[in-house]
Amino acid sequence: MLLYVLQSSGSSPGRQGFKMAVDSDGDFCGTIGGGIMEHKLVEWSKELLKKGETSVQVKRQHHNKEGAKDRSGMICSGEQLMAFVPLSGNDLPSLKCILACYRHVNSTSPYKLILSKNGLGVSQNHDNTLSRNYFENPSWEYHEILQVQNIIHIIGGGHVGLALSQVMAMLDYFVIIYDDRADLNTMKMNTFAHEQHILDYKDLGKKMNSQAQDCVAIVTFSYRSDKVVLEQLYQQAFAYIGMMGSDSKIETLYAELAEAGISKADIQHVHAPIGMPIFSKDTMEIAISIAGEIIKEKNKHLPTGRKYGDSAYL
Repeated sequence: MLLYVLQSSGSSPGRQGFKMAVDSDGDFCGTIGGGIMEHKLVEWSKELLKKGETSVQVKRQHHNKEGAKDRSGMICSGEQLMAFVPLSGNDLPSLKCILACYRHVNSTSPYKLILSKNGLGVSQNHDNTLSRNYFENPSWEYHEILQVQNIIHIIGGGHVGLALSQVMAMLDYFVIIYDDRADLNTMKMNTFAHEQHILDYKDLGKKMNSQAQDCVAIVTFSYRSDKVVLEQLYQQAFAYIGMMGSDSKIETLYAELAEAGISKADIQHVHAPIGMPIFSKDTMEIAISIAGEIIKEKNKHLPTGRKYGDSAYL
């Protein structure tokens, strides 16, 4: 059973677009907001599956004590509307298409997921727009553009690169890591990165296949290699680019760049020192500070009027 939050308002714990899958044994992945509400709806989904229910169910949940019905058991205020979509072998082609989009296979041919009273579907999104008709209409449809997986390029395969690979993989990013040192122990230990590349940093700009929505973290072992990398990447468009280093190191590097004709204004978009200021020198905490800054930048640029979790939806 696919559980999908179609609408949300107020302080609802399940935001629009939250989703989870539940099987008849109670195994699940994802979330629709957690708490007692989620527990009850997982149990209800298990009952529907055991009964062999094949029709799509829609259920509203009110997060307060005053509602006459459909109370979620939570008191955070707000409400959410959810679809319960039974999945079967007939949905495998759609699910495979969704997975292919997520894995970047179909990034040049966007698709959209469609939910309706008829169940789950996928179609090409020719005009790159969404329509969402609902909800009192019996012929309702909900569309979600199938985004490709977020990508981060980590330049530097040392201890911070290893820790950052682990954190970003846990955040469901596709992790690509680069270093110029062959047989580097921390690269061999890195089972979290999806791709590893050993190359001369002078060739990075030519060999790095990147998109404007990608993130870049420059965490090489010296400021000189940082400089070589930054000189090649600072003019490219990225969702986020940051460089590790102390204030004094960065001032020295920027002074050298200025002598080469690259002003501070040219690189003001680079987050340096990289990461949020949580005052740590531990590699894993540094990685978490970088991840936090990336998340902050991603959410800061959500379209006006939308809230976290709504970025892919009208």
